[in-house]
Amino acid sequence: MTNDSTATHGREPLPEAARLRQHVEFLAAEPRSRLRTPRAMQRAEAYVHDELTAAGWLVERHPFDARWQIGSTDRHGHRALALKPRLHRRLRGANLIASLPGSGDGPPVVVGAHLDSVSGSPGADDNASGVAVLLEMARLLSEAPVPPHVVLAVFDMEELGLIGARQAARELGRRGGVRGMICLESVGYFVDDPGTQRLPAGFERIFPEASAEAQAGGYRGDFTLVVHRRSSAGAAEEWKRAAAAASPAVPGLLLRDPRPDGLLGLLIGLAVPPAGHLGRSDHAPFWNRGIPALMLTDTANFRNPHYHRLTDLPRTLDYERLAAVTAATTATAVSWPDARRTGV
Repeated sequence: MTNDSTATHGREPLPEAARLRQHVEFLAAEPRSRLRTPRAMQRAEAYVHDELTAAGWLVERHPFDARWQIGSTDRHGHRALALKPRLHRRLRGANLIASLPGSGDGPPVVVGAHLDSVSGSPGADDNASGVAVLLEMARLLSEAPVPPHVVLAVFDMEELGLIGARQAARELGRRGGVRGMICLESVGYFVDDPGTQRLPAGFERIFPEASAEAQAGGYRGDFTLVVHRRSSAGAAEEWKRAAAAASPAVPGLLLRDPRPDGLLGLLIGLAVPPAGHLGRSDHAPFWNRGIPALMLTDTANFRNPHYHRLTDLPRTLDYERLAAVTAATTATAVSWPDARRTGV
């Protein structure tokens, strides 16, 4: 992947690994939390706001005051904290929502990533990597001849139970609906050694095709998992094609969540824990409102030994492949295929 900012594929600008690294290094200099490290969170939020504005985006700050929310703990640790429920009496946070001037009307495609990290972790992969992709996408999309109808969303309090994404899904739905959503969740950790990719308990029985593909690849952690549902299957295929055409190519392992969008899918996830793993990030509130969505992830704790630890540092990420993830995500957001539903 070239780092030459003048390089183009046709007339399209290419993502730059050096820019991605710069974003991650700034954001992951320290843990970021609205509750535990508010100054660090304000610093990170100001950086994101300034980068989006410099790229020509109109940025709106959406504060929220959420009461009596069922969520999770952000306590430092290795296990999946989303599976440890907690009732929050009151949470005050803010999302950043950005759009390009002149991008048109109608339901947009939303690309989102969460800004916060768990207590005690600098969160380079989880989730400075996702925010860095979003910021590099902002630069690429701003150079398009016609502004694409894409909204960039930076969510607060994901580690407390997707609190910011819940607010954003509701607000964006009220503003005219959402055509589709792409969630960037821990997307920068890759490893080529056999046996470095683990699977959740019971995964082989519920998802035999994806399990067989991981096994055929020697359980190497060299792919991006693309979690989708029937409503977003076309977008998942588009992402896989774009990632295969990137340089370096990144394999996309498609995993279809069999649950329907909406409330029924949420209830099934509560009853079937292995399926609940597929809703552990900010795409889930969009699914729950009937919006087609993808989650892109390196599978976090099923691959990355630094997940939710002090060692989740910028030096552990693969920025060349993160640039390929950026290219594929940009292409998918711009060409999101028609889905059965475009609103809430």
